[in-house]
Amino acid sequence: MVEVKVDHSKCNGDSICVDVCPVAVFELQEVPEYPGEKKSVVVDNDACIECRACEVQCPTQAITVTE
Repeated sequence: MVEVKVDHSKCNGDSICVDVCPVAVFELQEVPEYPGEKKSVVVDNDACIECRACEVQCPTQAITVTE
């Protein structure tokens, strides 16, 4: 099973991952560690098809996809 993780300390909230993911794994949401800022959050890890578009397109390298 694949696991998708977002490092919120690196995420700039630009929503590229939301836009490039063909199966809606991500949403932008406020997270407790960064109040007032929207960050990418994995909302449906099971939907991931391992295309890695999110990992490749993230300009801050905040996303990792592992098996």
